[in-house]
Amino acid sequence: MSPEDAVGLAIEVAEVGLAKGEMPIGAVVLLGDVVVGRAHTEEIRQRRRIVHADLLAMEAADRALGLGPQREPLTLAVNLEPCLMCLGAAVTLRVDRICFGLWSPDDGGVDLMRHWKPANELAFFKPPREIVGGYGEDQIRDQFRRYAADETRPAGMREWCAGLASG
Repeated sequence: MSPEDAVGLAIEVAEVGLAKGEMPIGAVVLLGDVVVGRAHTEEIRQRRRIVHADLLAMEAADRALGLGPQREPLTLAVNLEPCLMCLGAAVTLRVDRICFGLWSPDDGGVDLMRHWKPANELAFFKPPREIVGGYGEDQIRDQFRRYAADETRPAGMREWCAGLASG
């Protein structure tokens, strides 16, 4: 599946979250071209902070795949650049490729991940082979713009989303 198509799926999941009052962040995990995990951010519903879309999608994929042999590469697709926490989870899950839409200058961790050079003591503990971003940015900015315009949403989240929407 192309990065554009994979991020398109994440954008669709983000739209579901937005309809439920969550920040519009969505993620999917693909085994080859098959979705094995999908989630949107759930900070409002769960009243917790560490419920990022990408982390929740990877947890779902981990439950679905278990510890068995992984025959095809895993792709994580997110509509927003993953944070450092979620990138660490991607390494643990052995994600091979990360595709994302909008860059997140305040908390995105992709630049740090690109500079990380782990020791070779565990052959599987390595950064993803490919990290690409910049797909569907206009559509994603519109999602964040709509969230920020809704005055019933928490002020801090609206402010952060407005910043992402403005680029």
